[in-house]
Amino acid sequence: MKYKEIKQTKLYEKVAEAIHEMIRSGQLKPGDKLDSVEQLAENFQVGRSAIREALSALRAMGLVEMKQGEGTYIKEFSSDQIAFPLSTAILMNKNDVENLLEVRKIIEAGTVVSASKKRTNENLKAMEIALDEMKKANGNEELGEKADLDFHLAIAEASQNQLLASLLNHVSGLMQETMKETRRLWLYSGQTTTEKLYEEHKHIYKAIFHGDENAARKAMVQHLENVDQVLGEYFEKSNKIQ
Repeated sequence: MKYKEIKQTKLYEKVAEAIHEMIRSGQLKPGDKLDSVEQLAENFQVGRSAIREALSALRAMGLVEMKQGEGTYIKEFSSDQIAFPLSTAILMNKNDVENLLEVRKIIEAGTVVSASKKRTNENLKAMEIALDEMKKANGNEELGEKADLDFHLAIAEASQNQLLASLLNHVSGLMQETMKETRRLWLYSGQTTTEKLYEEHKHIYKAIFHGDENAARKAMVQHLENVDQVLGEYFEKSNKIQ
């Protein structure tokens, strides 16, 4: 019979687990300041080095932050934590990118509905500026892509939900990182395609302006499906993501 090897837990791991459980149970709350290294060492009956290693492990997990000259604090939640490094985009294959595009459609279909209900005059102005820049792009791939992204991020901001805005910003960043120049060149270099994209965004804007949730959702889904189709045609021809 083969027995599972028992792993010996190191002291700092036990300390980290104990503090982790205190955070989970609510004994320690975001913004709370931890005791000094010396005090923690005394409380846990371990050496200072074990405490320092435990705090480093908790910091790597994103649970604590060390402020120079002040001490160690339990971190506040931040919406931009719902993300994984953009550097991992290079690991994505074609199927991963298709999944990413699907995620974007799901997020934006809901976001545009929320934006239609909650948008402010300031939000509408940001969309108008992006639309104007898109119209001026006229074959300038880099400007066209930036204006496009600005428009979609303005919609996310109009939802008044920072988690949605952060998620969309991250998904868009992953798309750009994964596809590199592909999306820019394929979508924005042709005058006909550029004009079509502008009109699709204009329809979305008008629906949001009038607070028409159903029309906004329909226009957004149609736009993203058209973009997916154009990119799909490119991938079929090139047979790779570059």
